Amino acid sequence: MANQFTDEDDALLAELGVEAETKKAASRTPREERIIAGFEEIQRFVDEHGAAPRHGEDRDIFEQLYAVRLDRLRSLQECRTLLDPLDHQRILTSFEVADQAAPDDMDDEALLAELGVTADAADITELRHVRSSAEKRAAEEIANREKCEDFDKFKPLFEQVQRELDTGVRVTRPFEMKAEIQKGRFFIVGGQKAFVADMGEMTLTEHGRTDARLRVIFDNGTESNMLMRSLQRALNKDEAGRRITDPVAGPLFAGETIDGDEASGTIYVLRSKSDHPIVAENRDLVHKIGVTNMNVEKRIAGAHLQPTFLMANVEIVATYELYNINRTKLENLIHRIFDPARLDIEIMDRFGKPVVPREWFLVPLFVIDEAVEKIKDGTISNFVYDPNLAVLKRVR
Repeated sequence: MANQFTDEDDALLAELGVEAETKKAASRTPREERIIAGFEEIQRFVDEHGAAPRHGEDRDIFEQLYAVRLDRLRSLQECRTLLDPLDHQRILTSFEVADQAAPDDMDDEALLAELGVTADAADITELRHVRSSAEKRAAEEIANREKCEDFDKFKPLFEQVQRELDTGVRVTRPFEMKAEIQKGRFFIVGGQKAFVADMGEMTLTEHGRTDARLRVIFDNGTESNMLMRSLQRALNKDEAGRRITDPVAGPLFAGETIDGDEASGTIYVLRSKSDHPIVAENRDLVHKIGVTNMNVEKRIAGAHLQPTFLMANVEIVATYELYNINRTKLENLIHRIFDPARLDIEIMDRFGKPVVPREWFLVPLFVIDEAVEKIKDGTISNFVYDPNLAVLKRVR
């Protein structure tokens, strides 16, 4: 079956995320497709953070990349013309320009090279394997450890955590937010368990961001007095970086959190009120499935003006609160599951240009409920949606 999950998918699903296959409009040139793909990454960033990406060496490498890319897209008329119909968040016009400009002593090409991006505007989505100076400093600080003289009092803690991991009392989850770094928390970074034994007073950096000095103990008997943001960057950079939950872990999807959970957002399922023939004939089956950190009612405001909502008002038919999950990866996972039933529909935006929305699916609501349950219990990698039978079909 073409949509079976591979072993590599299973590894990604362990972190609740796969890359979604996307449908491209055949009428666009390869260059236009690259520009649109790069802009969609910026849109996902805005969905997650509620703000446009900003410049600044203390920012995540990809936020810096997106900030440079956004500056370039705003400066090129052809890009603005191409992207305006897709810009439902009005990123190109409504969001304020990043509050810190690119360094004065670096032109666009130099800054792009520093970030690992080609200077050619036609290739603004190409990322090379280049580390920023901020990443280099973080790596150096992680590596700069010394012997922990009082490791004897921490060793039993690591042994207990390992027993609790073995028995399922604790589990590992993807690291997402700086707020997860607190005194008494355990992480896995660089293949070693790390314990935040102490956290100093919270301070503000020169860029107005919070930071604190940590005492971090590692399970190999070493320690480091690193900054909180250095640990954050190391965890984000490490593909295997994880946080270890407290002994009583909160729900994956629930209406209430348990202490220690970090809210991530909401899965929403919408039904369109469009009079488009395909939609009208399949009203109870055509659903938009998305993930947002916004209030869903606010997310759908002005739906009749946005191509992503089929230029029509919508109704909310289901929502699922989620915690401790990467929203973008989760959305990609859901879209991949239902890709065989993705709605093939073209509509005209308010400028009369054709648009192919990609988040609408011909799938019954009860199957969406079932998919959410299987994501919760970790069995979703064994299933794929069969549109002919309208069921989740076991593939292994």
